[in-house]
Amino acid sequence: MENIVKAGIFGVCIGDALGVPVEFKERDYLKRFPVTEMLGFMSWNQPKGTWSDDSSLTLCLAEELTKGYDLEKIGESFVKWNKYGHWTAHGRLFDIGGTTRHSIARLIKGESAKFSGNIFEEDNGNGSLMRILPLAFYLVNEENIENLYRTVKEVSSVTHGHFRSVFACFIYVIFAIQLIKEKDKKEAYNHVQKIALEYAEIQGFNPKEIELFQRILKNDISSFHENEIKSSGYVLHSLEASLWCFLNSKSYSEAVLKAVNLGEDTDTTGAITGGIVGIYYGFNNIPEEWVSDLVRKEDIEILCEKLNEKLK
Repeated sequence: MENIVKAGIFGVCIGDALGVPVEFKERDYLKRFPVTEMLGFMSWNQPKGTWSDDSSLTLCLAEELTKGYDLEKIGESFVKWNKYGHWTAHGRLFDIGGTTRHSIARLIKGESAKFSGNIFEEDNGNGSLMRILPLAFYLVNEENIENLYRTVKEVSSVTHGHFRSVFACFIYVIFAIQLIKEKDKKEAYNHVQKIALEYAEIQGFNPKEIELFQRILKNDISSFHENEIKSSGYVLHSLEASLWCFLNSKSYSEAVLKAVNLGEDTDTTGAITGGIVGIYYGFNNIPEEWVSDLVRKEDIEILCEKLNEKLK
């Protein structure tokens, strides 16, 4: 498991760091000037190997899970990040989404993490999907699908409480769990489609919401043309893009570079893709040069070891 935890967490951070310098760049620009290596500065004027809020909040969640599952403590960790730069690359925050910012403001005012998240339809950015991966390690042996869904819902809803964000996180976590269990790509994907659709039907979830996921759940997202894959900060776009990049690649580097070069929300698409691709191909498949470029890699490695020890 240790290699898998490390591969997944480093997978997120490196995918994020590859995307940070070109965030907001259009796809056409990246077709002409594709990212092929770790870059520095540019969009955020950050040194090479710097990761953003995606990794910071992933690391906050991972750290709290080393102590057990406590939703309020997870919320407190997000506040520490926001106020004091906890788990930032260089001691200060440089990027935060609107929904996440509003939700953390509620936590700062003393709201419970159970009720802090935004719940409206316009609050469906990718800010909970980008940080949810550590839950897959924590829930890998959870046989009760209702417990699994409830936990994912709670952790997503600290910031993103709308059903669409929660269900996207649910699909992603189930998929990651299948990969941790060493299922092949096709088997893992088919399992996710079956489980998610069955659970939605049993629970009587809003059919109009489930219909929005049909490209993933009823079709084969990997069969769509790149032109049909969007890479904005909308949670559905991010989920589709990450699965598409993963299913259409044969290595960690191919998948995350594909993700980053889709353009727009490059760091988050890179991070979400990087987590599942890291798990699938293993830590040793991540280019050594990218690992050595990563800021605070020793701290991240120590955290991965702690999380692995806790989950043994």
